[in-house]
Amino acid sequence: MKKILLLMTTISALGQNAPKYPQTQKGNVTDTYFGTTVADPYRWLEDDRSAETAAWVKAQNEVTYGYLDKIPFREALKSRMEKLWNYEKIGAPSKEGNFTYYSKNNGLQNQSVVYRKDASGKEEVFLDPNTFSKDGTTSLGGMDFSKDGSKVAYAISEGGSDWRKVIIMDAVSKKVIEDTIIDVKFSGLSWRGNEGFYYSSYEKPKGSELSAKTDQHKLYFHKLGTAQKDDQVIFGSDQKRRYVGGYVTEDDAYLVISAANSTYGNELYIKSLKTPDSPIVTIVDNFNSDNSIMETQGSKLWIDTDLNAPNKRIVTVDFNNPVPANWVDFIPETQNVLSPTKGGGYFFANYMKDAISVVMQYDYTGKLVREIQLPAIGTAGGFSGKRDDKNLYYFFTNYTTAGTIYSFDPKAGKSAVYAKPKVDFNSENYESKQVFYNSKDGTKIPMIITYKKGLKLNGKNPTILYGYGGFNVSLTPSFSISNAVWMENGGVFAVPNLRGGGEYGKKWHDAGTKMQKQNVFDDFIAAAEYLIAQKYTSTNFLAIRGGSNGGLLVGATMTQRPDLMKVALPAVGVMDMLRYHTFTAGAGWAYDYGTAQDSKEMFEYIKGYSPVQNVKAGTHYPATMVTTGDHDDRVVPAHSFKFAAELQEKQTGDNPTLIRIDVKAGHGAGKSVAATIQENVDIQAFTLYNMGFKSLPK
Repeated sequence: MKKILLLMTTISALGQNAPKYPQTQKGNVTDTYFGTTVADPYRWLEDDRSAETAAWVKAQNEVTYGYLDKIPFREALKSRMEKLWNYEKIGAPSKEGNFTYYSKNNGLQNQSVVYRKDASGKEEVFLDPNTFSKDGTTSLGGMDFSKDGSKVAYAISEGGSDWRKVIIMDAVSKKVIEDTIIDVKFSGLSWRGNEGFYYSSYEKPKGSELSAKTDQHKLYFHKLGTAQKDDQVIFGSDQKRRYVGGYVTEDDAYLVISAANSTYGNELYIKSLKTPDSPIVTIVDNFNSDNSIMETQGSKLWIDTDLNAPNKRIVTVDFNNPVPANWVDFIPETQNVLSPTKGGGYFFANYMKDAISVVMQYDYTGKLVREIQLPAIGTAGGFSGKRDDKNLYYFFTNYTTAGTIYSFDPKAGKSAVYAKPKVDFNSENYESKQVFYNSKDGTKIPMIITYKKGLKLNGKNPTILYGYGGFNVSLTPSFSISNAVWMENGGVFAVPNLRGGGEYGKKWHDAGTKMQKQNVFDDFIAAAEYLIAQKYTSTNFLAIRGGSNGGLLVGATMTQRPDLMKVALPAVGVMDMLRYHTFTAGAGWAYDYGTAQDSKEMFEYIKGYSPVQNVKAGTHYPATMVTTGDHDDRVVPAHSFKFAAELQEKQTGDNPTLIRIDVKAGHGAGKSVAATIQENVDIQAFTLYNMGFKSLPK
């Protein structure tokens, strides 16, 4: 391809007030699916290593930031966001060896710092990720201690990439004791005693490490004192599996191995660590259910599963014959979805009831001890720890209450506030309301709407409708500084629990997958229509927002119903559904999406909603700001690049279609506080400005 002079050539949008976009050269690439030819003129933007793509990114950012710089209230919005964000945040503690470890952020630090206290209560910094890089783009990606707490292995992510490096330290002296382990991806770290740890990775792909396909995951064991090249492959060399993970049980007796080809369904294996050269024992030999071992005691195993239980259950079985035919219910399935944990000698059954937490405590015989009294209606999580812990910790949050950590005495059943944030936000002035509305096919969908008390239902309230709807992910109430600022400015924040999520178990998830994916978009469209019909907002004051699979949701919704909203905010979205499975580990998403190669019927269905292929010339699309990161190696930025190029070419009218590309940033994890604040400021400023506000609403 000849050199593209992006900085010198621009084209005018059809509207007089729309920005002038960089010219995006079109190629002649086509693909044929079951006899149908599909053009892909912006295929060249998939090359994340080319000078042309880099020039395009630079040129697009110049246009986008030039537009944002002209919004008169952007700095005032940033000032308020920073002030509200600036409060101390403390994580739940855990005891490792002779120290108690916890994370803390003084307010605006780019990365939270890991501290520890000794038995006398003396505090010191253990690990400060803010020192990993000058610009705050290198983050802590996971940490695990050896059984006696004397050693630690921690992972770092550079530029937001899913590829990690692992550093091994003497935890007492804080001195690095070995060479760095490199090229680790989609991996936990789990120590076997004090001799070494398990981790997972792929071989480095040929071509771009940020976009090339990775499909054979392997579990390795690194023995201290040896080189990485000598690390033993424990599982995954015999046949390809996209996701392989392993962890050692608390009693150090077993290695548990999970293997999967998609984001749903896994094989389950176990290996005794007490017998040298013991075989790997198969528990589940297919990908038709989700399964994990959550506790062991002698030869008794407790397994969390949705096999023959779409809402999940806990079963017990003996290690010596652990196949499903021998499973016995320990906590049976109920009508609500189960997310269990264990700690302090008890099991905790965290149920979702219409996306709200209900927590029950059980002993090791399966006897119900009590229902945990939560502080209010919202989301609770945690209740996990070692078997002999005297105190456990859990967090509680909802849309108006900042996340508070509670200590919990499992014997007495008593909770006490451990760390309550001091946020400059009066939650008493706001309220959340759960409603149920009908989707296109009559299915009842729950939605929580949060706003300032005294809201007038006049159709003029700026509203963000946020959704996800996929991968069994449940959207439960949680506090966000960004949303708090939005609501302070009179905004409404609405979150529907769409099909494709996990709020009502496997059936709810499956109802939004493959050739039922349109249900998710219909649920989201119906949520928007409900908000408009009830006069919370109107088309001119409605924005839709979502990230990753939620970015696909926004892209599909705005191309199907461009008349419905004023602003669209797709973030790191899966936008080219015909090619998503050809990048990185994207093929693992096929349980939810299917692929264009599966069948003619599946191809036509996917093509019918894929955002990149459904931007139509001569259409008035809403004001759109696509957001992504140039180092996103999960949903590669080419998805967003191609969608933005299509919109800029085909948009009719004055509504801007911009793309904001974070440099040295990935899919979102580990992003610095400064970058996170600026992104949220820009999104809200763009949204309000395109709803007609010249100053911040009161």
